[in-house]
Order: sequence, then C-alpha cells, then structure tokens
Amino acid sequence: MIERYTRKEMGDLWEPQNRFQKWLDVEIAVCEAWAELGKIPKSALAVIREKAGFDVARIDEIEAVVKHDVIAFLTSVAEKVGPESRYIHKGLTSSDIVDTAQCLLMKEAAGIIIKDLKKLLGILREQAFRYRHTPCIGRSHGVHAEPMTFGLKFALWFEEAKRNLQRMEAARKVVSVGKFSGAVGTFSNIPVGIEEKVCRKLGLKPEPIATQVVQRDRHAEYLSSLAILAASMEKIAVEIRHLQRTEVLEAEEPFAKGQKGSSAMPHKRNPVGCENLSGLARVVRSNALAGMENVALWHERDISHSSVERVIIPDSTILVDYMLNRLTGILSGLQVYPERMQENLNRSYGLYNSQNVLIRLTEKGMTREDAYALVQKNAMMSWKTRKPFKGLLAKDRDVKKFLSAKELDRIFELKQYFRNVDYIFARVFGRA
Repeated sequence: MIERYTRKEMGDLWEPQNRFQKWLDVEIAVCEAWAELGKIPKSALAVIREKAGFDVARIDEIEAVVKHDVIAFLTSVAEKVGPESRYIHKGLTSSDIVDTAQCLLMKEAAGIIIKDLKKLLGILREQAFRYRHTPCIGRSHGVHAEPMTFGLKFALWFEEAKRNLQRMEAARKVVSVGKFSGAVGTFSNIPVGIEEKVCRKLGLKPEPIATQVVQRDRHAEYLSSLAILAASMEKIAVEIRHLQRTEVLEAEEPFAKGQKGSSAMPHKRNPVGCENLSGLARVVRSNALAGMENVALWHERDISHSSVERVIIPDSTILVDYMLNRLTGILSGLQVYPERMQENLNRSYGLYNSQNVLIRLTEKGMTREDAYALVQKNAMMSWKTRKPFKGLLAKDRDVKKFLSAKELDRIFELKQYFRNVDYIFARVFGRA
C-alpha cells in the first residue's frame, strides 16, 4: 500500500524559522570565538546567549524596507539583544553566515536522505532474496532475450543504490564546510583562528580558500548526486511501469482498498506512483543543471546564484526524500505474478535458446556464419508460424546432422540459465 507522504522532517528543515535559527547559531558561535580571543566581553556574550532571538514576521517587515535579508535578520536580533548586539556579526560579511548556515542545512538534509536510502536498500535486499530463483524472461529493446530471475532485477537496483549511498555520503562531506574570511576571503577584518574555532563548534571544516562565498562546485556536486539518485529511482519506476502493462503484467505497484484508477473506466489499475516518480526525477535533474550554472560567478562573487539556490536546494532535497519514501512503499508492497512470468516465457516459443543452439552448432564444427544463418532461418519460421522453435530445429535436416533430439532437449533446459545466480548474489550481497 502506498501511504500518503506525511513526513515533516525534511520540509521543516527548510522553513524560515529553522533557516534563521541556523543563521543565529552561526552568529553566536562566532561571538563565542571572539570572546575566547578576549575581543568580546564575557558579560556581553552572556547577554547575547540569553537574549538572542528573532521574529520571522518582523524580519519580513524590515526586509520590505531595507531590501536585504541578512540586515533585516540582524536588526530583528538586535531589537531583542539590545546594546550588546554591536558585537554580533563582527568582522563578517553576509555570505559568511548565509553560506555556512546553508551548508549546515544541506548536511542535515543529506543525513535524512542517507537514512531513507538505507531503508530502501533493506527492501531491495529483502525482495532480491524473495525472488532470487523466480524465473522470468530478460528483455533487450523490449524483446525477449534470455531467461533470468526476477530477484536479479532487485539485486541490480540494490547495487546501484549502494553507489548512490556512497555518492550521498561523499556529497554530504563536500558541503560540510564553513567560511568566516570576510568580504573577499582574505580575513581582512577577522583573525584566521576564528574560522577554525567556529567550524569546529559547528561540526564543519573550513573552506581552504574562499572568495566572498563557499565555492559552488560543492553545491553542484551535491545537486548532481541528488539527480543521479532520482534517475536511479526513475529507472526502477520505468521498469515497474513496463511490467504492469496489460500485455506483460508480471508485476504491479500496490493498489489500495478503495483506490480508483480512472474517472471513466472502473477497471483501470494504473502505475500512477511510478509515473509520479518518473516526472519528479525530471525536476531534480533540471535543478542539478541550474546548480552547475551557479558555479561561474563574477569575480569574487555576484548574487545570481542566491535566488536559484533558494528554490533548487530545498526543492531537490524535499523531492528526493519524498521519492525515496514513495518508492520504498511501492517496492515493499509490489504485487508479483510468477505464473504470468512463466506464461510470458512461453510466448516466444523457446526462441530464447537461439544462442545456445548457435554455440553448440559451432562446437560441432559449423562456421559461425553458417550456424547463425541456420538458427535464424528456423527462428524466423517459428515467429511466422507460431510453432515451437525446438520442434522446427528437430525436423531441420541440416540441424540433425550436428545435433540429436537428446542434445536439443539438453540445450532447451531452463535451469541452465540460472546456474550462476548464486554467484552473482554473492558478489552483490556477500557470501554470508
């Protein structure tokens, strides 16, 4: 069953209240570092710690006049702190606060996504082993190729999800930086030690070299990792959508009690969840492109990236969090039809054995070109007449010169296609 998405953790992360709180956390951490150097009176720090706060509505009111969100924020804080507020934002530029706080938020968002991914990995593993030995036809170009097992699909997705987990962990690390180096990154009005102290307090690492901003290749890598993850989820969704087609119907996403598929046709059971995932993946990918376009800024900084990031970073993390939860629900409740898989295996008259026949004929002495032509001739006849491939081969005089009826029987045994499934599973999941 697909549950309505009700998780607030990711959405709340990007709410103005939490965003401004991160700004305040950073500002207070800087004040503490200044106080440790004896540049802010301890009495003033105590007042700042006690009284520092803000009001979102008041910030909006001030910003309507000053047209600068950080100044509006600082004014709101100053109204609550009083005279000691003169020590807040000492030696800093706006991006010192905004960029560092944004990195904190991105780090936390990545943590939520990593938690989601681990849950998805658990479902993929569970389903892989459940259908480890369930035969189905493999397809290339949408056409029957050779038999495989349904569990191998989940094993493939599991391995890809592991790579996505590694990418998200790396992306979290790459954005876990802060900068407190002033207007163009030269520490002109702030001691270099402040940055080390504050970043340590916040659980970040200093940006080794910055301009006025943390460099946006970091954000582009983060957004690209989200886009790849979304693309991987779309890959799974597209497969389920194909498998749910009436002509295939080997699996379908959950269909809840009381759910309706069409306003006009009561019989419809549509893969709407997977279609939703396919559509949202397009949004996440387009956001990654915008993130790449933010890398090149004028000189030591312009503000063209700022308006973009206010949309693409919250939206991408919220969307990927939603997608992961929805996909996990779909996969955990996936309806699978092994009997239909067997029916579909039989639909191509045994033609999926063509490569085995080709190889066996070459082993018996035929040239590959002659063997290919002979097998293809019978395969095309099987398609045309809808007669079993093996029966046509058994009657072909040229084939009988090389292969007996018993040899054909062995070639057409289904189990031979699954002899290395356990080996593949051991490579993906380990041998334990």
